[in-house]
Amino acid sequence: MNASHQPDPRDRPARLTVGVVGAGRVGPALAASLQLAGHRPVAASGVSDTSVRRAAAMLPDVPLVPPAEVLDRADLVLLTVPDDALPGLVEGLAETGAVRPGQLLVHTSGRYGTKVLEPALRAGALPLALHPAMTFTGTAVDVQRLAGCSFGVTAPEELRLAAEALVIEMGGEPEWIAEENRPLYHAALALGANHLVTLVAESMELLRDAGVEAPDRMLGPLLGAALDNALRSGDAALTGPVARGDAGTVAAHVAELRKHAPQTVAGYLAMARATADRALAHGLLKPELAEDLLGVLANGAQGTTGSGGAEGGTR
Repeated sequence: MNASHQPDPRDRPARLTVGVVGAGRVGPALAASLQLAGHRPVAASGVSDTSVRRAAAMLPDVPLVPPAEVLDRADLVLLTVPDDALPGLVEGLAETGAVRPGQLLVHTSGRYGTKVLEPALRAGALPLALHPAMTFTGTAVDVQRLAGCSFGVTAPEELRLAAEALVIEMGGEPEWIAEENRPLYHAALALGANHLVTLVAESMELLRDAGVEAPDRMLGPLLGAALDNALRSGDAALTGPVARGDAGTVAAHVAELRKHAPQTVAGYLAMARATADRALAHGLLKPELAEDLLGVLANGAQGTTGSGGAEGGTR
């Protein structure tokens, strides 16, 4: 844990009763983590059978009640519903008088800062946006993974220390995100994490089609090294046929993908073009090799393999 983030003990929140509105994958894990820090979960709300089972497993003996009753019982309320549902939920809770003055309302949406909590703020609530930059499984392993997890934190200046203290109590590392930067912050995380899952899943499917019996075992070391290199070195870690300017190889890839997995062609071309642009900008791709490569990518996007231009670019 970074010692520079340690709050003054006087700024640590008192032991709080905790409620969860939305027992999806995130809420129960955060509540369980706060429980380990000494806070007391007292109520949760969940509708689906999966939510009910998850709450029972991760927050045993915590009753499931309607959202308004969660707010009635808790000093700190975690609003852990999907992004698109959050504004309507906050508006409804404020309009029905469920929000109490002095109550901490914490949402975990990456997209929003604290402005989405404005209706509750007018009712006297204390608004916090604490977004864990982690994917959740909905199981107890998530509580362990929170250790060292970065949280995107947005809060009024007077609540900043309290927000950071809560994150640290959950084992996380607070990272301050300005209100106006929340959409960009969330887009960056989605680009890296969500799309990574799609890329890996597609790669595993293609390897199975190519006869690889254990694609996960094959990809694990490769992707682990690539991720480590990228985090350490950024664009200097770029490698492969696009970064080298191997237009013929890229043309062969496009042809094979179009034959065996046409649904992956558009994604391959888009990522290859982005990779080529970055490799060019950082001097990794030689300009004299880029012309044939970019021609292959342009032809591939038009539904051709681009083999004519590609062969002239092979080495």
